[in-house]
Amino acid sequence: MTTSLRDRDRSSGSERADRSTDNPLPSLLTGWLVPAGNLAGFAMRTLRELFRRPFQWREAFDQAWFVIRVSLLPACAITIPFGATFSLQVGALLQQLGGQSNIGAAAVLANVQQVAPVATVLVVAGAGGSAVCADLGSRKIREELDAMRVMGISPIQRLVVPRVVAMTLVAVLLNVIVAAVGILGSYLYVVFAAGGSGGVFLRSATALTDLPDLYVGLVKAALFGLIAGIVAAYQGINAKGGPKGVGDAVNQSVIVSFVLLFIVNAVLTGLYYQLVPPKGF
Repeated sequence: MTTSLRDRDRSSGSERADRSTDNPLPSLLTGWLVPAGNLAGFAMRTLRELFRRPFQWREAFDQAWFVIRVSLLPACAITIPFGATFSLQVGALLQQLGGQSNIGAAAVLANVQQVAPVATVLVVAGAGGSAVCADLGSRKIREELDAMRVMGISPIQRLVVPRVVAMTLVAVLLNVIVAAVGILGSYLYVVFAAGGSGGVFLRSATALTDLPDLYVGLVKAALFGLIAGIVAAYQGINAKGGPKGVGDAVNQSVIVSFVLLFIVNAVLTGLYYQLVPPKGF
């Protein structure tokens, strides 16, 4: 009888495995939807803890200064060749169409709306987010987060919220600096490499750019920084498996942040052009 029960259990287990193989929905739920739901729940809890007092101002300032130190120079270094490359491609296209005098307008608009927010937060997520994820992951495997919970301290309110706020504020501040550096890089390329006129570049700089374009760039930077901070903190707090698990969490944090940033950027850009018609010459 015991042998027949074992055979029955094996057969039922093999049938369940076959059914799970034939139906990919359970694997899809566990592979994508469940982690996405956990991340959304973590984001809601983080936003709720944001209004809980006392706020850790010292921790937020320290994290903001750290993110600035590791992100400012790389972001500017990326933006200068990015702006020059954009000016090269757009300048060649406008020259074919007979509108090379409008290259300044196109360069300023692209830097303010797209290049500066994306370049800034890619560096913030890659450098600052990796450090945040590694720090929280190390605390997790050392069981410091469990010790904080035992003492009645919320790790989200004490550690996560200051880091998320710091990355959001730094993304907004760096966005302004990177936009200016990108426009400067486009100007230098047009004047010194392409042989264009600096006066023409400056006169056409505001032909397409308006205040809503500046606002949407700042909103993008803030939202991107918020997403990057939440993803990095989520991956760090949920790291498992020792040092290797922390390294895997850092890699996942960077990948997930980049994917979400590009998706949100596409959605925000589409909504913006639906609500605010583009400015003409």
